[in-house]
Amino acid sequence: MPLITQAFVLGAGLGMRLRPLTDDLPKPLVPIFQKPLITFAFDHLLAAGCDKLVVNTHRLPERFVDVFPESLYRGRRILFLHEPEILGTGGGIKNAHRFFRSEPFVVYSGDILTDFELTPLFEEHARAGNDVTLALRNTHFPPTIGLQGGRIVNIGGKEEEAAEYDFANVSVWNPQIISRIPSGGSVSFIPTLVEAIKKGERIGGVVVNDGKWFNIGSAKEYLEVHRVVCEEQWKPAYLDPNHHWPIRRAPSAMIDSTTTLSGFYSLGANCRVEERVRLRNTIVWPGAQIASRSVLENCIVRTHRTAEGTLRDAII
Repeated sequence: MPLITQAFVLGAGLGMRLRPLTDDLPKPLVPIFQKPLITFAFDHLLAAGCDKLVVNTHRLPERFVDVFPESLYRGRRILFLHEPEILGTGGGIKNAHRFFRSEPFVVYSGDILTDFELTPLFEEHARAGNDVTLALRNTHFPPTIGLQGGRIVNIGGKEEEAAEYDFANVSVWNPQIISRIPSGGSVSFIPTLVEAIKKGERIGGVVVNDGKWFNIGSAKEYLEVHRVVCEEQWKPAYLDPNHHWPIRRAPSAMIDSTTTLSGFYSLGANCRVEERVRLRNTIVWPGAQIASRSVLENCIVRTHRTAEGTLRDAII
């Protein structure tokens, strides 16, 4: 039997750093070679044995309805919890945990893409008897978390020498600690953990430096994910083997035969690329249009937008 069978996926973020890509679409739904970002989290969790999924939403909740019209993913029911007023990471957890059984549950950010192994995190949480266990990683971000003997000793404090790792945006929680998170307004879960650490309680960490890990916070990072998938032929092992991915060209994309495609391009459903267009390292979202004789490099063309002319490093 899997160690942990329930998970809360954070889907309510504002996506400010990724604008304008998130103007019309919540960040967890941005497409990666035709696959919504949050579905990688679902696949990762399902493969690890988590078959009960709860997701919070805030901005543009109707877009989640468009993508998951029956609140189903691969035949599993997903409970979507809309937050009219955003609750933050702590408030979101506090709001969602009542839908879980009394066993531990995973909290997984819906805006990361990773394939590190979840089992060591689950096993350490059980072995150490932790209240909360964070997945930690060496990333390109400055380290903010200190770990000693499996216990977290510092989170974002002034003890620079104790900070070795970044939070990998996945954690395991015992439901008993949720009552410590303040009610009302938008709150982070970090202050609750800081107080627990000060009291010597069991807040643990597991270093997960295996696999890939992307926190897609900019257009540059969004393009970089596509480059890695294409050039390194990276595909998470947890994906459904019956699901063909990556899909570089959606079946319904209308591409003129004179188009020249190179690099890590992606062409979304029902997009239209007219004659004598040249695309390199460019992502075209569903329903977008590229005018004839246009030349695009390192560009992102959003849904239902039209790009024309010679463009480099542009978001349309």
